[in-house]
Amino acid sequence: MIKKEAYLYLSALLRAREPKMLSREKAERLLDAPSFAECAKQLADSGYEDMSQMNAGEIEAALSRRRAAVFRELAGMLPDEKLIDVFRVRYDYHNAKVVLKAEAVGSEPLPLMSASGRIPAETLLNAYREERAVDLPGKLAEALKAGKELLARTANPQLADFLLDKAYFAELQELCAALKSDFLTRYVSVLADSTNLRSAVRTLRMGKNADFLREALVPGGSVSAERILASASGDALASLFSGVLSDAAALGAAAAEGGPLTAFELACDNAVAKTLGEAKLVSYGEAPVIAYLAAVESEITAVRMILTGRLAGIDPQTIRERLRDLYA
Repeated sequence: MIKKEAYLYLSALLRAREPKMLSREKAERLLDAPSFAECAKQLADSGYEDMSQMNAGEIEAALSRRRAAVFRELAGMLPDEKLIDVFRVRYDYHNAKVVLKAEAVGSEPLPLMSASGRIPAETLLNAYREERAVDLPGKLAEALKAGKELLARTANPQLADFLLDKAYFAELQELCAALKSDFLTRYVSVLADSTNLRSAVRTLRMGKNADFLREALVPGGSVSAERILASASGDALASLFSGVLSDAAALGAAAAEGGPLTAFELACDNAVAKTLGEAKLVSYGEAPVIAYLAAVESEITAVRMILTGRLAGIDPQTIRERLRDLYA
């Protein structure tokens, strides 16, 4: 375990950056801007490149560059680079899904792959095509191979996605064990719980059976798969997920019966944000760094939603209703 004092300088640096991050107040100003171009130009105050003349694809590329730049910068400053891998690993598994789906439909995956993973997109793609598992981390290589075999047997990309999701959360658990951070463990646990709650609600909503749900559930949460599978209704699920996810679980009970999903999805996201908010009470250590990295992800998601929504002419109030809580 790395001592918290090793994060003293970095914690102070990131605290100084927080005022420039996207807050709810700043998001409201973006939504109130008279045009998409004005909305995009305001983001320069938070360090974004000028996206006022970009289309949706170019905006996505610009946001990807922003994320990758943050990851690269902090990776060189962290006492243990595994901390940044907690956030990079998501994009490795995203890229694995893209590769499998592209092969299934005969398309080129590279344009849809992210540059934010641990493994460069081209390296992952070539390792897959040339069956060079040695070029990939062991768990990712195993999951990619198993996903390819599953897709060949079933022709069902969703099952391959489920398999990769399980491997992703299993790898997150390994990183938690290696880093020995209580805060990180709580964060990953809430991520897994919210993922499983969403899967359970969607399964009930679609009228799927327990076998389908079993494939969708991921490891690492505070509520075991067995307990979730034993819950046959939305009401039962609401009693399983307490604490920070209690509001989301209550909304999920209604959504499982065909009610609106938007408020439920938002409550799941906000439960994760609330957990991250605990880091504001910590002066230094790995917790402020984890919270900052997660906040960057949330900010990019919010910026994407606002910009692409304004670009498409969506009513600002509709966008406003879908925005999750922001860390800043």
